[in-house]
Amino acid sequence: MIGGTGDQLGVMTSRDALRAAEAAGLDLVLVAPNASPPVAKIVDYGKYKYEQDKLKKDSKKKTQEVKGIKISPVIAENDLHTAMVKGKKFLTNGDKVRVVCRFRPRQLAHPKIGEEKMLWLAKELEEYGKPEKAPILNGREMVMVISPKSTGGSQKKDAKAEDTQDSSEEV
Repeated sequence: MIGGTGDQLGVMTSRDALRAAEAAGLDLVLVAPNASPPVAKIVDYGKYKYEQDKLKKDSKKKTQEVKGIKISPVIAENDLHTAMVKGKKFLTNGDKVRVVCRFRPRQLAHPKIGEEKMLWLAKELEEYGKPEKAPILNGREMVMVISPKSTGGSQKKDAKAEDTQDSSEEV
């Protein structure tokens, strides 16, 4: 039996443990029910449940998002530069970028035009990431996935680190 402040109360019956929890105004929670004897703790159950959920969320593996950019074979040069800027932003955040070039039926006769646009985009983004595969025509879409270059860890910024201010900076 573990008390509300974390001190050991020793081995006791379940009835005595319930009385001790009620006297403290808290709940009795089985921490290790399979142990011999079972381990119980006097805690605020709502707070205990919140902490358990928080630990579970923190332990989940962080997944890499796949962001999408859509272009066409007749995209204007300025629009292609805008797509490149979006791709840079996604890659610097540590996300994969899926570039899709959608063809209209008449444009399917010239898939090289769309492929050139996608290769230009990959060349411009090569310092931020590298293509996993060359552009592949699949039906009316040409698809290419660019993964970020790893620099020894996650590149996503920590919100707490952003809030801190260096003592030499002015407000």
